[in-house]
Amino acid sequence: MILLVCPAQAVRALARDLPGVAPVVICAKGIEAATGLLMPEVLAEVLPGRAVAILSGPSFAEEAVQGLPTAVSIATGDAARGRDLAAALAAGMFRPYWTDDVVGVSLGGAVKNVLAIAAGIVEGRGLGHNAAAALITRGFAEMARLGLAMGANLETLTGLSGLGDLVLTCHGPLSRNRALGAALGRGTTLAHYMEGRRQVVEGAATAPAVLERAAKLGIEMPICTAVDAILHRGADLDEAIRALLARPLRREGE
Repeated sequence: MILLVCPAQAVRALARDLPGVAPVVICAKGIEAATGLLMPEVLAEVLPGRAVAILSGPSFAEEAVQGLPTAVSIATGDAARGRDLAAALAAGMFRPYWTDDVVGVSLGGAVKNVLAIAAGIVEGRGLGHNAAAALITRGFAEMARLGLAMGANLETLTGLSGLGDLVLTCHGPLSRNRALGAALGRGTTLAHYMEGRRQVVEGAATAPAVLERAAKLGIEMPICTAVDAILHRGADLDEAIRALLARPLRREGE
């Protein structure tokens, strides 16, 4: 197999140069900004007919490299191939679970980055633990609404590559998306934060792409909308927070 480990926005360009016919396991988490496509959809365009899987889940690379316990999801449309890939990747403390829900695994890894920026804003603004818990819960509701509309399974979204990765990225100290949000919450601008940095913050590019997919399906995602407005539309941070809190009250689950 070939592990394609790169920023989401570089997947298309790098995939064009992949040699041979071995299965490609995508390890990027995001949505292509220019097209709104999930990572496996990008590969399907660039390498039609090629066997593709996507690996995602709560997995800070630094901890995995240290040999600390890590569990992830690997999704491919072929169940037998999924089992084979999981068996090949399993090693020591690294434990992959396979699924055929490619959409669910792809989407969870993308949306959680946007929500992690929101969680960082909550932290940086000093809004407290209650707000942090509410953010994760209501953010997951947004992820689930969009995922179900796109054909994902709820079981996948509540699993490692959905809720599991969301919790890690919103709270983990190694999360680049949370760190960006925290800086924004303290008053730093996106441009100033990214100046001189080589690390990629996937949620910044993914936010508008997530909203584009959601709009086509008529799915409302107020937290992701607020993050996009703060990042790319010059929205005032405190006003965006007040607007979220002033939304009409509704029955939970709607």
